[in-house]
Amino acid sequence: MGNGSPFPTCESPKALLVFNTIWLATGFCLPSNIYHSRFTIYHRRVANQPRTLIIINKAAAKAKRSWPIVCKQLEAAGIHFDFYETTQPGDAAVRTRAALRAGITTIAAVGGDGTLSEAAEGFFEFGDPPESLPSPINPQAVLAILPAGTGDDFARGLMRRRAPLEQWTELLISHCQEEYEQGTRLVDIMYGSCTGYTSRFICLNASTMGIGGETASRVAAQGGFMRRFSGEARFAAAAVGALGAWRERRVRVSIDESVIIEGGMNLVAVANGLYAGGGMMMSPTARIDDGKLDVVTASGLSRAAVIRELARIHSGGHVKNSKVRITQGQNVRIETFSGEDGMLIEVDGNVRGRTPVEFRIMPGALRIVV
Repeated sequence: MGNGSPFPTCESPKALLVFNTIWLATGFCLPSNIYHSRFTIYHRRVANQPRTLIIINKAAAKAKRSWPIVCKQLEAAGIHFDFYETTQPGDAAVRTRAALRAGITTIAAVGGDGTLSEAAEGFFEFGDPPESLPSPINPQAVLAILPAGTGDDFARGLMRRRAPLEQWTELLISHCQEEYEQGTRLVDIMYGSCTGYTSRFICLNASTMGIGGETASRVAAQGGFMRRFSGEARFAAAAVGALGAWRERRVRVSIDESVIIEGGMNLVAVANGLYAGGGMMMSPTARIDDGKLDVVTASGLSRAAVIRELARIHSGGHVKNSKVRITQGQNVRIETFSGEDGMLIEVDGNVRGRTPVEFRIMPGALRIVV
């Protein structure tokens, strides 16, 4: 919080955590004059800053060491903010939704793609019937990225490289200081549902099934030793393990109500962003603002062929293989035909369920800080 504020600062995280937990859990709306306490005199620029909540997932690969760096940089710039540390899966979505309902207009996420995806989900209300698209809580609210995860693929795709955390923090500072009015961008998101619409979710970057889903589950299960390595190394090790246990499944992929492929499948991916799986360029044609989903299918590849393609996928070279196909559309349905053939569904690094699954594009549905 700002210097001299009656509310806790980064130096007293436990007190602030209690404060924010009470506020967000009860849905109590912060008073409109919270930045103008009678105990505090703020510089005009601070008083006019957007109300900001930073969500930290300290279970993410680099979040514990990244958060103090972010906090120090924000305080040095005089940025006024609250923060909340997640405690369980799905917490980021719940806290984001509560904050936006309470009038917060800027949400920043310290974590990986999974944390960012959960925060993005919190920008929307899921209505009835379940087939209907989610509705935004505040279309003008923005999501800021403070990457501190294993792959950070969505952030990587925006910059076309792994930009340092300090650069992302500067973008948030510029947004809060209103010095960079053009510093937001509308991006597409994916609305997904599985298990007969009983499990609904937002996907920001990409979803993979088959070997991709198995790889994600193995990355999530990696212990402390593997967490010392880079995201790229962790994903590669997990992919090799997943490949050893994999068998082709009979899959039907339908795009915009037309069946494009049916048969044995190694991999199915639905991409919005450019990268997935720790820097793999799953679809070189993917763009986050073109109103289209890129559906990548790989069928009939031997284990040796998959290993060869893993070496080329970071540059997008796998698309030269005739057994790899990319098709664009707005609605995608992926079906398997028996319980034992059900494939794990990885969504932005988190496993969300098993096939069948359906995705729909929501063009320009989310505003992000860039």
